[in-house]
Amino acid sequence: MMNETKVSCVPEGKYFIRKRYSAKYKWHLELVNVANRKFILFHPANNAQKELQGCIAPVTKLSGPGLGLMSRKAFTKLKNFVYKALDNKESVKILIQSLK
Repeated sequence: MMNETKVSCVPEGKYFIRKRYSAKYKWHLELVNVANRKFILFHPANNAQKELQGCIAPVTKLSGPGLGLMSRKAFTKLKNFVYKALDNKESVKILIQSLK
């Protein structure tokens, strides 16, 4: 189940992050140029099973498998950091790799 829309993890690799706006999430972040996928967003969520459909939610602390605490706080910190870099004309990438 690699790289299935609204289901699985993003394949390992380096990806650019950009600003994005939607009525639902307001200003947030988007992972771009993932093969066969679109709208992989970074947004707050504390329960991956219930709140995510292929997106990424930063959390302040893990509290169990697929569960985390204070996601909104972690997301705001990440968003501010990335937006500052993008506003300074820097590119921002994320490296996704599995733990071995």
